Amino acid sequence: MQARSPFRYLTGYPERLTAPVRAMIADGTLGARLLAKYPQRHEVRTDRALYDYVGELKARYLRSADPLSKVAYDNRLHVIQHALGTHTAISRVQGQKLKAKREIRVASVFREGPPEFLRMITVHELAHLKERDHDKAFYQLCTYMEPDYHQLEFDLRAYLVLLEATGERPWASEDSAAETP
Repeated sequence: MQARSPFRYLTGYPERLTAPVRAMIADGTLGARLLAKYPQRHEVRTDRALYDYVGELKARYLRSADPLSKVAYDNRLHVIQHALGTHTAISRVQGQKLKAKREIRVASVFREGPPEFLRMITVHELAHLKERDHDKAFYQLCTYMEPDYHQLEFDLRAYLVLLEATGERPWASEDSAAETP
């Protein structure tokens, strides 16, 4: 089996955007550049705090969307499978009614990171409450909730390249950095 390139996270982006990321990986400066651009680490560490955080964004931008039954960090979501987070809708019949249970799960690797990255992932998953497909309407909703959505997505993908290529985690706490192999 062939090893997959960490640069696959940037597939689809033009060379003029990916070349600087490749260069920064090669010279070991990408982590420092991302940390300089996004110096703060978010404080949303627990599932309860994540539920509240997502709930606030939902209340602000998507009041009429279906309620969420669960929001949590998920250790089983691996970014390697291209899942930064997931949105699921489970339908079941209760008596004469069809009930939908909606959940958002965020990959636990994002428990540590800048607030901008968590917001981008959250906005993406919330947009799926209204738009199923990654089409024009979906991305318009994302940029409505987060005007810098596209730049944040690119920078987050650059971080994933860094993480996979080098294992460097610029926002990791001292405790969690010691736990990582």
